[in-house]
This record gives sequence, C-alpha cells and structure tokens, in this order.
Amino acid sequence: MNIQEMDILNILGGAPYAGQRSLAEQSGHSLGAVNRCLRSLTEQGYLEDTCPTEKARVLMEENRPRQAVILAAGAGMRMAPINTETPKGLLEVRGETLIERLIRQLHAAGVTDIAVVVGFMKEAYEFLIDQYGVRLIVNRDYAGRNNLHSLALAADRLENAYVLPCDVWCADNPFSPRELYGWYMVTDEPSPASTVRPNRRMELIAAQGGSAMVGVAYIPRAMAGPLKARILEMDGDSRFHDAWWEDALFSCGGTVYARVWPAGRAVEINTYDGLRELDSGSAHLRSRAISAAAAALGADPADILDVEVLKKGITNRSFLFTCRGERYVMRVPGEGTDKLIDRRQEAAAYAAIRGKGLCDDPVLLDPDTGYKLTRFLDRVRVCDPDDPEDVRRCMARLRAFHEMRLTVPHEFDIFATIDYYESLWDGAPSIYRDYTVTKANVLSLRPYIDAHAGEKCLTHMDAVPDNFLFTGRDGAEIQLIDWEYAGMQDPHVDVAMFAIYALYDRAQTDLLIDAYFPEGCPAETRLKIYCYMAAGGLLWSNWCEYKRNLGVEFGEYSLRQYRYAKDFYRLAKELGA
Repeated sequence: MNIQEMDILNILGGAPYAGQRSLAEQSGHSLGAVNRCLRSLTEQGYLEDTCPTEKARVLMEENRPRQAVILAAGAGMRMAPINTETPKGLLEVRGETLIERLIRQLHAAGVTDIAVVVGFMKEAYEFLIDQYGVRLIVNRDYAGRNNLHSLALAADRLENAYVLPCDVWCADNPFSPRELYGWYMVTDEPSPASTVRPNRRMELIAAQGGSAMVGVAYIPRAMAGPLKARILEMDGDSRFHDAWWEDALFSCGGTVYARVWPAGRAVEINTYDGLRELDSGSAHLRSRAISAAAAALGADPADILDVEVLKKGITNRSFLFTCRGERYVMRVPGEGTDKLIDRRQEAAAYAAIRGKGLCDDPVLLDPDTGYKLTRFLDRVRVCDPDDPEDVRRCMARLRAFHEMRLTVPHEFDIFATIDYYESLWDGAPSIYRDYTVTKANVLSLRPYIDAHAGEKCLTHMDAVPDNFLFTGRDGAEIQLIDWEYAGMQDPHVDVAMFAIYALYDRAQTDLLIDAYFPEGCPAETRLKIYCYMAAGGLLWSNWCEYKRNLGVEFGEYSLRQYRYAKDFYRLAKELGA
C-alpha cells in the first residue's frame, strides 16, 4: 500500500464516502490518483463498495494513535530574555499557552495518555498534571544534553505515539484519531538548518537546506522498536550528547513520510522576534527585561527590534537588540546568580571606576534585578591568551588599573567565598572523591598568602582573557568589562585568575607574570601567585559544582579548575610555601 492509498483509506475510515472530488480535496491528491487508489484498495480487500472492510479496520486499529510525548525540557536559550521568566512551552500565543493548545489538540484527536519531559523550570509545568492528567518525566541533564536524551527517558512510550516539541504552534489540529504510517512534519518552505526534504513519493530524504523541520511526528508500532533501539544506542554514546532526536529517527532505517504543512500554519517559536511575528500582542513580549531596557532608553517595548541571543556566558545570559537605530546589549542573570553576586557591591564597583576610562559606563545597572544595559561595541575582539603581544598589553592595562588604588566598601575574601560556595551545595558531597584532602591542602597555603599579600585595592577578581576587549581603531584601546565579582583584594590575584581561566601551564603562567612585572617579579610574589592559582582553582571549582546542581555544565573548565587546586598546591609546596 502506498502513501496515497493510505491517505484515502484514512479518510474513509472516519467518514462515509462523499465522492471522488471530496476525497481529492481532503487528501490533496488528484482525481486520477484517487480513482486509482479506490480501485487498488478494493482489489487488496481494504474496501468494499467504498467502505472499509474488516481487514481495513484491523489495520487501522493496529496503527491507531494511543499516546504522545511532548518534549519540554530545554531552556530555550534563543528565546532570551523571555526564557529567564517563562519556559518556552508556556509562552502565550493568541490567548493560549503553546503546550496547553497542543494538549487540547491531542485530546480532540482522542489522545489523552500524554507524557511531558521537563527540565528547565520544571515546576512551572506541574499544574498540567491536575488540569490535563499528563505525566511529567524529569530530565535532570537538560542543560548538558540535547533532546535525544529527553526522548530516551520516554523511550518506552513510542509505540503508536505522537512526538512533538512544546514550542510549536499549529493553526489547525495536526493530530488525528487515525494514522496508518509514520510521518514527520515539515513546511513547504526551505530552511538552511534543515537536513531533509520530501521526494516525489513523499519520503523524507537527506538534503542540507531542505524543507523547514517543525518537529511533530507520528511513530507507529512498526517504527517504534527500531527507533527506540537507535535512541538508546545513541544516548549511551557521549558523542551524541548534542544530538537531536530526529538524528535517531532518520538513521534507524525504514521509511519516514513527510507531512507537509504550509509555512505559517505550523510554526516552531524559538526566538523573541518569531513570537512577535506570530502574535504581536503576546503578553510575553513585555517581559521584565524588555520593559526595563525600554524604560532606561525612554522607549516603548515595541521599539526594541532584532533581538539576538549572544553566546551564553558562564554567569549570565545576554541579548543584543536595536532601539531607534542604536544597538545595545542587555545582561540577564543566569540560574542561581542571585546567590553568587551581590548586585549592590557590583554597583559600588562601577561607581568607583566611573569616568576612569576602564570601560563604558552602563546605561542601566539595576541592583534589584541584576539587569545591566550597555551600548554595543562594534568591531571589537577579546584578548587572545596565546598571543604574547595581546597578553603584554592586557597586563599593562591591568597593572595601570591596579596602580589607580581605587577603593570600595567591600572585600572579596577568597577563602570565605570557597566555604560559601560549598554551603550552596545544601549538604551534598563534592563530586570529587578527594575533595576534603584537596581543600585542606589549599587552606594550608593561606599563611603564606597572608604573609606576602600586598596592600589591598579594588581588584577585578575576574580579569580573564574574555573580559579584555580590544576596541577603537585597530584595537588601540582596551576595555576591562564585567565587574560583578570586583572587591578589595591583593591585586596580584587578578594575574592568577587570568592564568587559570586561560588554562595556562606553569611556563605560560611565568610568561604572564613577567608581562605584568616587566621590571622583574620577586620570587616570593611569583610563589604567592601560584598559591592564588591553587586557591582560585578551588574557588571556581566549588562555583561550578553549585551551578552543576542547577543543571548548568561547564565541561573541561570545571575539571581544569579542580586540577589547578591540586597541581599548583603541590608546586607551591615544592617551592617552599
């Protein structure tokens, strides 16, 4: 049976025969194709006098939709700033939240056994249990893995199931009480991101830049087994942690047919501008961050255009936008940042450096929300830690800042902060088996540090390569940005922080120290910087452990910070600390 015949049989299974022209209109197939299908279905024993036979009814019952899996675990990073306040499945479009509209459409098709895989802001979906009888499946690894892992957690629910993302809006109900074959929804417009397109037989085949992929699919019984096996196989392989579930669908063998919808009638909403295009009146377009940015600029939220998510930072998220012809960057605090950053202390640091030429003054800095709005600097680049000239210039800039001897009312106490970050684990043990020994070793360096610490002044505390911006004509000027952690401290800590973020070894660190001290660095100061590297490694390792418990992973960075705590402790001890 080909796809045209299955389409015709599906239609006849739900309504009495109303003529070939009606079948052609409903199926989208030509009158000639409809005539051939009726004849063939009759010959195969699926129709008798245009009515489905018992053989047809058995086939339809075997393939009838019975359940659905909605994927709603992701953080929707491209939806910034809305995603900091509302998970993407609960975005409101034309008076309905996306996920509730999808659930109602599934119910209308007779599908009430629905599982929702949640992760980011999972608690916001809890009401669905009572209101719609759904089951929630929690994906604890949503931050570090793509939606293949989400579907792996629901792999036992794939037979005769719809699989769909939570952030798709369909003008018409894409679900049906009757399905006879597996399909995946695409639109009739191309997309550079797509990897498939339908051929003349409506089979999806590989094609870069093919038809826009919507993400809704139907998995019949015959397809469920091979798909489940492929998903679990890929999920167990770390090479596929960034894989989409569609990568498994299109590599598990068998035919996947295209369900083609007109563009605009099926829309996956994954950007702020995409939401505005579909529903300019959506309440979520007036997010707190957008409203704050507009107010700071004396503009209306509608004046904020071309919202573009910037690369996710370690602490925060930021988005770029245009307002009245000017471009700006808005910082929105990341998960758990309220426990890591004292925004009033940050404001004090910016007040201390105001007018000193160290960086552009913020347009908005709100200690209550953590929002920061700055003008966008075009044609800038960050420091290349592998370029000796870049490093020399950055260290000269850093030292000039330190020699200003600026002050603020607060101190950044490294050892107290190590303990504080550990306290944020809420009693959970470290993921490192030898953490207790490592911490004791690092703390043993404190007497040497205290004995050799210089006079304290305002210290950046996060003077890493990414925070040095080369600006102006041919990068002639250098700005030092992101003063969230700044406080009173021995300024030589900043040299250590640069080294451990750049993942320097000892030889590279020595070159860095020489760049900061062109006149020569005393041996005891060099050793003190090594000690700071050990303490800084433990500090940021503890920080990473807290963020990890919130579902935010930093890969090699977190592992390397812990290694600094151990390796530079040993080096410092060997040298007499």
